[in-house]
Amino acid sequence: MKISIVATLYQSAAYISEFHQRASAAARAQVGDDYEIVFVNDGSPDASLALAVQLSAQDAHVVVVDLSRNFGHHKAMMTGLAHARGERVFLLDVDLEEDPEWLAAFCAQLDADGCDVVYGVQEARKGGWFERWSGQWFWSLFNASTGLGLTPNIVTARVMTRRYVEALLLHDEREVFMAGLWHITGFDQRAQVVNKKARSGSSYTLRKKIALLVNAVTSFSNAPLIGIFYLGAGISLIAGAYTVFLLLNWLLWSKPISGWTSVMASIWMLGGLVIFFIGLVGVYLSKMYSETKRRPYTIVRRVYGR
Repeated sequence: MKISIVATLYQSAAYISEFHQRASAAARAQVGDDYEIVFVNDGSPDASLALAVQLSAQDAHVVVVDLSRNFGHHKAMMTGLAHARGERVFLLDVDLEEDPEWLAAFCAQLDADGCDVVYGVQEARKGGWFERWSGQWFWSLFNASTGLGLTPNIVTARVMTRRYVEALLLHDEREVFMAGLWHITGFDQRAQVVNKKARSGSSYTLRKKIALLVNAVTSFSNAPLIGIFYLGAGISLIAGAYTVFLLLNWLLWSKPISGWTSVMASIWMLGGLVIFFIGLVGVYLSKMYSETKRRPYTIVRRVYGR
């Protein structure tokens, strides 16, 4: 098998037929008949599964991996990569915001550069002002917190060699953040500028982006814990200096301190910091709890077409 095209399905019924036609044409132009298209149904509530299964009955190149429920986009992508058999794997979203025809350009650069991954980077981030703004602060905060230096505005679409995919699948963690895993897997990765379309609004709301940011940062960095140590040390030094001042004031000047405001402010500030710090440590503990249980990050109900 020379090429595997992997895409996940969630509320994707409107795009499957056109995606199949365009992806098949792109694969045939690249490698002839030696390809497969792997659809991963991530518990889609619409007719995505039925349409994909119908395609698998009509086209021997189509494989449908049906998950037992919705596990999330990133975990579904990892499952699709695990089921792909091609020497090269083309991963992209099914909603046609990323063109299947990018396969030719990505493979051409892969051959020319002799690298292991060619991935797409948006020339300009798509969507309205909120999507652009939220995407910008997401990558800025992630890079500042982890120090990984991920390329902003990367897209899902990428062509990967077999050895890179096998190395990527060695990551067996329960909390999956694909952009981080792509980066830390290493190998020679090259970017290609693409123009991603905006067919619909992003499914990542502000709440989802905040949750994804917390998950991503705590999965790839212990910087928040180190920051807590330094902040706590700084507060302790300030509190110690203020205590010395109060003692000297009481010993030398004997002036009573009207400290209601400062006391209440200190109580609220320190109380809030303590609760915040406990919560942050709790996030890391919850990740340890999740990892030690070793539950599978996805469960496959059935595979069609293979």
